[in-house]
Amino acid sequence: MSDKPHIFVASDHAGFALKGELKEFLESSGYTTTDCGAETFQEDDDYPDFIARAAEAISKNSRAFAIVIGKSGQGEAIVANRYVSVRAAVYYGGDVSVVSLSREHNDANILSLGAGFLSLEEAKEAVKIFLETSFSGDERHIRRIEKIEHLHS
Repeated sequence: MSDKPHIFVASDHAGFALKGELKEFLESSGYTTTDCGAETFQEDDDYPDFIARAAEAISKNSRAFAIVIGKSGQGEAIVANRYVSVRAAVYYGGDVSVVSLSREHNDANILSLGAGFLSLEEAKEAVKIFLETSFSGDERHIRRIEKIEHLHS
């Protein structure tokens, strides 16, 4: 049995191809995955339908992570962040250190990728960094996350 966390993946039509590639990458790296949709490519699908499934799963499972994908990743993160205990961070290229900071400082548990702005290799690098970076556990970061959690009350 792997000690790696379970990974939920979700996308709309704009992230559908990248989701398939990243799912293969994750599984070949020893992760187990659950695909929350879209199940088939449908150009007029709606990302909230699929992202909500992944975000709900993360909200109920503190040891899991999710990778959600859309054209920019912005709408996907907005949906995900509506769920209690979900902290989704967006990455659509540029300095990849923002991905590690989202884990170290914010304990992000969902990475939202902008497929319209990333190559497959950039996306793989971001996912790898996201999953291999730990939350720092620094008191100031814990305090801030707790304040965010209370906003949902």
